[in-house]
Amino acid sequence: MNLQLDLDSEIPIYQQIRDRVVEAIARGETVEDDPLPSTRRLAADFGINFHTVTKAYDLLKHEGVIRVNRKSGAVVRRDPSSGPPEHGFVADWEERAQVLLAEAIVQGLGHDEVVHRCRTVLSGFRTEEKTKA
Repeated sequence: MNLQLDLDSEIPIYQQIRDRVVEAIARGETVEDDPLPSTRRLAADFGINFHTVTKAYDLLKHEGVIRVNRKSGAVVRRDPSSGPPEHGFVADWEERAQVLLAEAIVQGLGHDEVVHRCRTVLSGFRTEEKTKA
């Protein structure tokens, strides 16, 4: 997995790591049971504190995206083909999506433009429709 981080971004590094892992899974670049880099290796690669990577992995574990154990390290727990979402996920996701969509409207994007951009972003992810084709 090739993670791209912006160390000068206002977005915390742990959040960027979390987001890039989720995106890699959604694109099909990494799938269920694939190992993730160790926290120390990823920290060394980016020159960051390993606790920052641990925080990202803890967040992913809490969200049910990865599992972590001492022997095998962190591995992908679920991918888009692994069934319905975890309990409560949809409500939480809709709440976050509402804020993102509201931001787009406040910044002057129209409904059609928002929908178009959402479709464009979705086209880059592996979805059930794509895996059936």
